[in-house]
Amino acid sequence: MVRILFTSAGRRVELTRCFRRAAEKLGLRAEVHACDLQPELSAACLEAEVAFAVPRCTAPDYVERLLEHCAREKIALLVPTIDTELDLLSRARERFAQVGTLVHVSAPEVIDVVRDKERTIAVLAEAGVPVPRTARIEDVRADPSGWAFPLFAKPVGGSASRGIGVLHAAADIREDYPEPMLVQELLRGPEYTINMYLDARGRMRSAIPHLRISTRAGEVEKGRTVREPRMIAIAADIAAALNARGLNARGLNARDPDAGDLAAPAPSGPGAEGVLCFQLIDDPDRGPRVFEINARFGGGYPLADQAGGRFAESLLARVSGLPECASEHWREGVTMVRYDSAVFRG
Repeated sequence: MVRILFTSAGRRVELTRCFRRAAEKLGLRAEVHACDLQPELSAACLEAEVAFAVPRCTAPDYVERLLEHCAREKIALLVPTIDTELDLLSRARERFAQVGTLVHVSAPEVIDVVRDKERTIAVLAEAGVPVPRTARIEDVRADPSGWAFPLFAKPVGGSASRGIGVLHAAADIREDYPEPMLVQELLRGPEYTINMYLDARGRMRSAIPHLRISTRAGEVEKGRTVREPRMIAIAADIAAALNARGLNARGLNARDPDAGDLAAPAPSGPGAEGVLCFQLIDDPDRGPRVFEINARFGGGYPLADQAGGRFAESLLARVSGLPECASEHWREGVTMVRYDSAVFRG
């Protein structure tokens, strides 16, 4: 038996099913626990063996509620599913480790970077990762002469495509944005997500690009895996940049990748670990440009799982004391087409 808790579970039914299948492959039985604001209205909670209500992640007792449940129910793995809880859980992961729960989250230094899109661009650019030209919107408003419109605007701390838009001319820049905003050169061309797995020491074990054929509410609706060497190389550069950021922030040096026990939980280990994903656009004139990183399971992860990524399986192996198993042996050309389904109770 391995117990897994999905927080802010919402609609992530297929993600929980990925973990159920992964457990079976390891000869384990997964018991899924899930929580949300209103578990009775969450499809993932309705499919879980155990579901319970929690306050918003901004509530002062949010972490305590989760810790109590993890200690009481002997949760082996906690999987966050939304960006807004990553910082809180990252800073509390040592406390969860003390009750035997591995939180699937990177170090606070990494979360600080990926949750701030301005810092994301700066850190990646410093590491030589190709990114779009980016500036604060007030700087562009003050001097738009050096920019070629149209431009793309988005919140510094946004997610799920909230607050994004195209600026066709300098006159489109508002004076009253409700939150800090960035402006980027407008990229054209096909959009890709790259799901990547970093082991307990921060080594990239796998990177699986997929073409985002169509999206809905910022999440891939139709996609197809592609073995694109340029994008896999970019994934390796991003992993190195994020791990350097995490280790340097704590005054640590990169560790020998062949030392120690691979399966041992490392809550204070490398900067980035586990599953991350990033988006890029392969612009016909500029080439691929990375514009966003999510330090969690993305909405399109089930496609990588179906292609043979074994990321969920690797995490379950880790908490079970087995070697992590994510690898580059995955299938190109696997297509995902999503549809709406329903869960009924009562």
